[in-house]
Amino acid sequence: MTPSPTASKKLKKDLGLWDVYAISTGAMFSSGFFLLPGLATAYAGPSTVLAYLVAGFLMIPAMLSMSELSTALPRAGGTYYFLDRSLGPGAGTIGGLGTWLALVLKSAFALLGMGAYLAIAPGVASFLPGDPALQLWVIKGLAVALTVGFAALNIFGAKETTRLQGFLVIALLSVLSFFVVIGLGHVLFNVSGDEIKQQYTPFMSQEKGLSGFFATVGLVFVSYAGLTKVASVSEEVKRPERNLPLGMILSLTTATTIYVIGVFIIIATVDNEPLKTDYTPVATSAAQFFDWLPGQTGLIMIVIAALAAFASTGNAGILSASRYPLAMGRDRLLPAKFNELGRFGTPTLGIVVTAGLMIFFILALSAEGVAKVASAFNLFVFGLMNVSVIVMRESKIESYDPGFRSPFYPWTQLLGVAIAAGLIMEMGPVAVIASFILGSLGAAWYWYYARNKVVRDGAIYHVFSRLGQRRFEELDREFRQIIKEKGLRENDPFNDLVARAGLIDAAPGSTYDQIADEAANYLARQDGALSYEETRQRIADPYHDPNTVLSHQAMLPHFRLKGLQEPELVLVRCSTGLAIPVNPKPLPEKADADAATRRVQRREEEQRERQSEAPDEVTVRAIFFLISPGDAPGLHLRVLAQIATRLESEGFMESWCTAPNEQKLKETLLHHERYVAIRIQSNAPSGALLGTVLADFDLPDDTLVAMIHRDGRTVAPHGRMILQEQDRLTIIGDTEGIAKLRDRFGGDGESLDYLLPDATG
Repeated sequence: MTPSPTASKKLKKDLGLWDVYAISTGAMFSSGFFLLPGLATAYAGPSTVLAYLVAGFLMIPAMLSMSELSTALPRAGGTYYFLDRSLGPGAGTIGGLGTWLALVLKSAFALLGMGAYLAIAPGVASFLPGDPALQLWVIKGLAVALTVGFAALNIFGAKETTRLQGFLVIALLSVLSFFVVIGLGHVLFNVSGDEIKQQYTPFMSQEKGLSGFFATVGLVFVSYAGLTKVASVSEEVKRPERNLPLGMILSLTTATTIYVIGVFIIIATVDNEPLKTDYTPVATSAAQFFDWLPGQTGLIMIVIAALAAFASTGNAGILSASRYPLAMGRDRLLPAKFNELGRFGTPTLGIVVTAGLMIFFILALSAEGVAKVASAFNLFVFGLMNVSVIVMRESKIESYDPGFRSPFYPWTQLLGVAIAAGLIMEMGPVAVIASFILGSLGAAWYWYYARNKVVRDGAIYHVFSRLGQRRFEELDREFRQIIKEKGLRENDPFNDLVARAGLIDAAPGSTYDQIADEAANYLARQDGALSYEETRQRIADPYHDPNTVLSHQAMLPHFRLKGLQEPELVLVRCSTGLAIPVNPKPLPEKADADAATRRVQRREEEQRERQSEAPDEVTVRAIFFLISPGDAPGLHLRVLAQIATRLESEGFMESWCTAPNEQKLKETLLHHERYVAIRIQSNAPSGALLGTVLADFDLPDDTLVAMIHRDGRTVAPHGRMILQEQDRLTIIGDTEGIAKLRDRFGGDGESLDYLLPDATG
């Protein structure tokens, strides 16, 4: 469980489900709804409403692939990190720099788009100069000021940024929901069927036909591209296995619904010809049915919603884009300065450079060309994301452990690649050429700056056996570190495994062979798939097994066995210490020049240096024998990672060695939020349980009594057991149920503070 060489200071996990939803949703509603519907009708006519629906469905493969990668590898940089670790640092550099620039361009375009709605805001037009050219520079100046303000907010912290994002999204969705409800009612009850038919006839553009429709699908597809921005902040998301896919699914559902119904209303209420050149179509449409509101209230509401939409896109863009240089700095693809976090725990340099580029593009470029280039490159990256999932699955790296798996693999991913390629082609040669130029710039940067600075290859070299000489074994180690940081999943039976684990309290002078004999006997009794001979053979010489974890005065011999029904664990305490020889397997002195590149040679040199510094012998005070079912590699690694995490807790080994009994020793391994110990005392709230049959104990859902300490020994609980004075119950379960028990019995005479990781029991 040694950290990856690329590991560094980690970002704080401050973001929950609402934050994920707010970032994704806020990043989608800007030009895609408030500006684009009018321009899209010039290509597709009334069929634009269908184009938005089709684009929403075409986004599903990219969303599913991004959800899988984000839950497996929640790291800053999102797209860059996935491409780098799957296809290699060359592809990572191209995808990372390109996506970073695309986000910067899209965010700059969003802040510029605020000007069109500010110009129609009541009372604002009188302050603008009459000259259109001067008006443009006033709008650009406002966009620059907003960029600086959002950048400053991002520097103060992701949580502070998402608080503003949440406020903007609430304001945006409130007004849009009002627009959709009132507008739909107006169309259904105040507009005749003949009028609606006239507005939607002909359905397709007569000039551009079906090709215009598909080009429009590619154009409006970008309206949904913000959905996956949240992947770049996945490292800062709590419970990523749940919050990332659920947040993206809810966000896509919200956006598709509002886009389709909203565009339907716009086309039904605004004449086709004026609509084609309308840069404020939502306001124009709202004027048809908000006339019952006093004064200019309806217009003010739409302007507020538009400003919130453009601001949230710009804000989310800086938040997510700034994580790309951070991740690339970690991996030496950009200067190391980008890897440094500021005093508020945020990537200050990445935020400043991102904002600086936005200001440059705002002042130097026109909006339409910028948006089209950004759109094409987003599509290109979405295609690569689907390829990444295929590579990671086929690499068979066991530590690739996504909490969400894309359904219908690999057909979902193949469909995603075809969708991206088809839409790029439909967008025309400018988009293709621009994507090629951006890709070439990324490739040039990698070749001339980063190529000799990295000692890493992607998972693609795990796929093809003919390229096996370039497999990057450290990739598995890095992914294991990610598993460790993610922690256990909600349904992982870790607490139950510890509660029923065997315990060996080794006497002074015990040898490893004696301990292994006893452990093998215990494990062989637990499951019919285990035999003493096979188990004893597998744990005979763990310190020569490269899979054995040896650190923090503990050793973790572990393996998986086909046919085993559930994991089994044996805990060994060696309070006086057990000497374990360390004899690492030597590497060849010189790599075969024909079979390895310069990076492979450098990798071997670094490993040789690490081995030369290792001691010949270490003393361990804890051994954890873990055997898991052969078909559950993810669970096996998560259990190992959880044990390793507990070993690293301050004061753990002291608590382990001084625990007075089996119950308290096992409690040192349990997560504080997932268990509680209650001592039955007549003068405490727990006194109400005296004389209660255990089966009648009204426990919260998803909790159970795992152990009972009575009369100096730990006993297995059963339903007929009657609770007695001074019984000490260890109850495990989900965090909500344990919290209820703490509230209910928190006043017991025995303090619960000793259950914290650094306590001694």
